[in-house]
Amino acid sequence: MRDLIDAAERRLADAGVETPRLDAELLLAAAMGTGRPEVVSGLAPDPTPEQIAWFDDCVERRAEREPVAYIKGVIGFRRIMLHVDRRVLIPRPETELLVAVTKVDRPCGILDVATGSGAVALALADELPDATITAVDISDDALDVARANARTLGFDGRVSFARSDLLDSVDRVFDAITANLPYVRSGDIAGLQPEITRYEPVAALDGGEDGLELVRRLAAQAPAHLKPGGMLALEIGDDQAPATEAILRGAGFADVETHQDLAGRDRVMSGRVPA
Repeated sequence: MRDLIDAAERRLADAGVETPRLDAELLLAAAMGTGRPEVVSGLAPDPTPEQIAWFDDCVERRAEREPVAYIKGVIGFRRIMLHVDRRVLIPRPETELLVAVTKVDRPCGILDVATGSGAVALALADELPDATITAVDISDDALDVARANARTLGFDGRVSFARSDLLDSVDRVFDAITANLPYVRSGDIAGLQPEITRYEPVAALDGGEDGLELVRRLAAQAPAHLKPGGMLALEIGDDQAPATEAILRGAGFADVETHQDLAGRDRVMSGRVPA
């Protein structure tokens, strides 16, 4: 088993993968239907020929810089597991902060905008059992993935999905609105890692010339869809806090706060409609 991992590590390192050993271990564990600790410790049984063939195929896909999450087809987010494929952006650990900072009374109504795989909406449903969640996205493909995740998790009765370009098709008010909008500057996309530029949907990344086009639109729309005291929480790029704060204050939000991720980077901006 170690020989398999060593050879895969060399193949991935030669392809420019940043974490070749880790990725080889994760892919072998997936091929064997076990966990990485069992593979690393040597406690897992020897892989079958079929599992080795599947692993070799996965390594070649990773060498082409396909993300591990797409190869495995699943990824963990907060306390839930999500199916992901090339129709949706892969949920990042940093986005978990968006769930953590969404402070609402119970029961409550929450709208998740640009839901993608449904990661934020479904994590909120998991952690706030009294909440009613609505999730919207402009992409029908993304909504198909999110609905399937909701069914798998047993949340399809508590989370509703609809197609909407931001809040254009929304006609309700909520206690909180969350959004992980595209915020990469258009000119920066070509310079991102091959895992992103070759495989992830560009529409889920491109935030316009300064990365904040959709933030401006949503900030202007959101107050009409929030109850007094209602909260808007946005994921942002790590250099976008000052500009985003100005946008939110200009739209009438109070109590504007910047929240940092575990790496100490500005990652989420929140504000409230004055009560």
